[in-house]
Amino acid sequence: MNSENKYHFNKLKTAISETFLENHSNSSPIESWKGDDIILFQEDLFNKVKARVSEKWFYTYFKNSPQKLPRIDMLNLLSEYAGFKNWADFKMNHKFKKETNNKIGLKVFVSVSIIVIFYIVIFSKNSFHFCFIDDIKNQPITKITLDIKLLQEKESPLFFKTDSNGCFTYKTKANRIKFVVKSPFHQTDTINRHIDSNDNQTVKLTTDDYALMLHYFTNSNIKDWKKHKTQLHDLISDNAKIYRLFDESIGIELFTKSEFIRTLTLPTNSLKRIIILDRTLENDQIVSLKFIMR
Repeated sequence: MNSENKYHFNKLKTAISETFLENHSNSSPIESWKGDDIILFQEDLFNKVKARVSEKWFYTYFKNSPQKLPRIDMLNLLSEYAGFKNWADFKMNHKFKKETNNKIGLKVFVSVSIIVIFYIVIFSKNSFHFCFIDDIKNQPITKITLDIKLLQEKESPLFFKTDSNGCFTYKTKANRIKFVVKSPFHQTDTINRHIDSNDNQTVKLTTDDYALMLHYFTNSNIKDWKKHKTQLHDLISDNAKIYRLFDESIGIELFTKSEFIRTLTLPTNSLKRIIILDRTLENDQIVSLKFIMR
């Protein structure tokens, strides 16, 4: 790829990134996009110009340094996505000026280097990324949108929602993040995370069984209710030891697996008062559980 083509294609990638960021939160350069970012871009590209690119195509032309330009039909569609009529129109609006003065080029290089270093030192941000999992289904929570309330010191909270993949991303210069996650069918949870311990980006949310059962029954959603009951049956071992403890007594009550599942799948006042105190898992099944009703 000659210098002129390389110049225009790099400009096109920048324009594509700016277009994408108009409706999505991501400050990373397009070369750093991966996973969810690529999927969201593929969807946005199709919605705007009815064009599709594969993940392999994205890696070949955007994440790596290609030896040649993409096909002209793809360049036209990408230019249209960025707000231009076609590839020729894009190049017309981004004139290529060949630099012949090495001294000027050196000065520009030094200036840009200083700006980049300044940006990295002063404006670099930490990226926090979380995906939420249902603790019973052990699957991403994608059918409902979760509300995120980001807590800030000495400032008003910020509000976000999870994306179509059940995830939430936030970039900040701070090293620590704290937010409250709310769901209509899960218990509210407060997440504290330091950037150094941000390797585990999956957060399991505990099912709010009362809200879930009430939803199933009031909407006559028997199919989902039966599915949830089956998932509970698979999650709890047949030989599980299930104990109910009492606030003002040293006594305990032993529940069978079927009795406990029945308690969890009927929208009674007792279900609203259940608090799980402790549980032990073996081979992804609960073998011991303690709970209390308050």
